[in-house]
Amino acid sequence: MSLRLETEMHVVRSRALALSAIALALILGGCTSAEAGRWTFPPPVASPSAAAAPAAAAPAQAAVAAPSTAPATNSPSSPDMPAMSPAGGATTATTATGSSAAPSATEAPDPNAPAYTVADPNAPALLSGAVHDVDFPIIEKDMTVATGYVVHVWTFGGTVPGPTLRVHLGDTVRVHLKNETAMSHSIDFHASQTAMDDQMVEIAPGATWTYTFRADYAGVWMYHCGTAPTLWHIANGMYGMVIVEPRGGLPTVDRELVFVQSEWYLGGQGQPTSYAMANAAAPAPDFVVFNGVATQYKENPISVAAGDRIRIFVLNVGPNEWSSFHIVGTIFDTVTKEGIQLVKGNAGGWGSQAVDLAPAQGAIIELTIPEKGMYAFVTHAFNFVGRGAVGVLMAK
Repeated sequence: MSLRLETEMHVVRSRALALSAIALALILGGCTSAEAGRWTFPPPVASPSAAAAPAAAAPAQAAVAAPSTAPATNSPSSPDMPAMSPAGGATTATTATGSSAAPSATEAPDPNAPAYTVADPNAPALLSGAVHDVDFPIIEKDMTVATGYVVHVWTFGGTVPGPTLRVHLGDTVRVHLKNETAMSHSIDFHASQTAMDDQMVEIAPGATWTYTFRADYAGVWMYHCGTAPTLWHIANGMYGMVIVEPRGGLPTVDRELVFVQSEWYLGGQGQPTSYAMANAAAPAPDFVVFNGVATQYKENPISVAAGDRIRIFVLNVGPNEWSSFHIVGTIFDTVTKEGIQLVKGNAGGWGSQAVDLAPAQGAIIELTIPEKGMYAFVTHAFNFVGRGAVGVLMAK
């Protein structure tokens, strides 16, 4: 009996070590009310001077046209590309260090770079009422996107991703924009229906614009800057999420999270991203991230509880790469992707292991955490896990 017991214990220990090795391999590889009915997304940040604007970027980026100095007008942002829009999740004051994501660039990390700010992964509450006035200042700032790597980003509301808006089907949203940067920008809400030359206009430095739309369809929607070259403005941080709840709203769950997947193409310490790298026929991002920062939720796991019912709003803003969103050790029993639904308790017993999202596609995913332990979430394109697209749900 003692020999048999010892053998069984050895098997258990071996399995535990194997599981730990697998998990380790995977892991390594808000808004505040300013006044009644008005929502402001902090923090307002002073704009840098024109000398610190994109003109200081690498030579490969110099072909971009000079910014317009005219006020916002009812015309597309450029003759070749319409204006587009941005959004995302607010950040907390918490900082972290020790990112294990390795960029593809030869540039070494800066040991003096500020620690990154951990983005709050919790989904925002539904905005009250049926008409919403929201302030989106357009701000330039330096942002640490991985330990030792700083990008001079262009933002909506001072964060990358920009603020996540959550409204109900049929609501009206008025987004008030003020361009506090030295170059022209614009915004496009995929949740809206409007002509390019009506709402998607150039907003010159110092100018203001109000983008108004009605949320006609439920879903997880992207917004982003559409100023030419649109690719560069998205790659440099001008994007975010809009959640439009369906008719009757969403049922209550234990926890709601927001993950926006995106890419960083480094253009030098403290510089905007490299347009040439982002524009390559076979792009190779230095980092692929959730909510703006590489490996932030690996180094700062998200605490959940075993048995919790979790709802995750996922958006892939690209600008180039697909996402295959997967949580190791779980199965999604409910998925709404671009209006197509997998419903829990369906007659066939169907489930989902990963949700594929092309750039500008979103989904609502639901699952139940099966037991205590660690659950890594990744894009199952594993060449990007080692570049930052990994986090951990830690169930207690």
